[in-house]
Amino acid sequence: MIKRIFLVALTSLTLVGCDQVSQKLGLEDAAKKEANQQAEGKAVGSACRQSGRAIEDCYSIYSWLPKASIYEGWKEMDAYMRENQLETVAPQLPPPESPSAAKKRRRAEAAATVEAEPEKPAPKEEEKSTGKTDEKSPAKTEEKSSAKH
Repeated sequence: MIKRIFLVALTSLTLVGCDQVSQKLGLEDAAKKEANQQAEGKAVGSACRQSGRAIEDCYSIYSWLPKASIYEGWKEMDAYMRENQLETVAPQLPPPESPSAAKKRRRAEAAATVEAEPEKPAPKEEEKSTGKTDEKSPAKTEEKSSAKH
């Protein structure tokens, strides 16, 4: 009887902790993720319209968000601004860089730093084994003296 109660308690604690564990691991429910992206896209579309950005610019800047939700937010804000005779607000900051553009920029910077570094000559076999790069190392002096005799 005690084993069954313990087993039921352990199972219930494990099931309760699933949400907390998945949240800590960064696992997200697909429906929640889609709802968040829809809401974020709508907000971005509204902000783009209010700042006077073209809808195509919003699509390219925020390429990771669904276009339908961006358009919906843009359209709603357009109707609201026309209804209330509001003027556009000029953006004070440049638009954020999209993740794909950031990756391209980082790759280009990495390639530029690799090209900018001068190539160092590879150490000779003797220098690798002794760890010395001095021309007058003992091994070389011995080779020169034995060659003379």
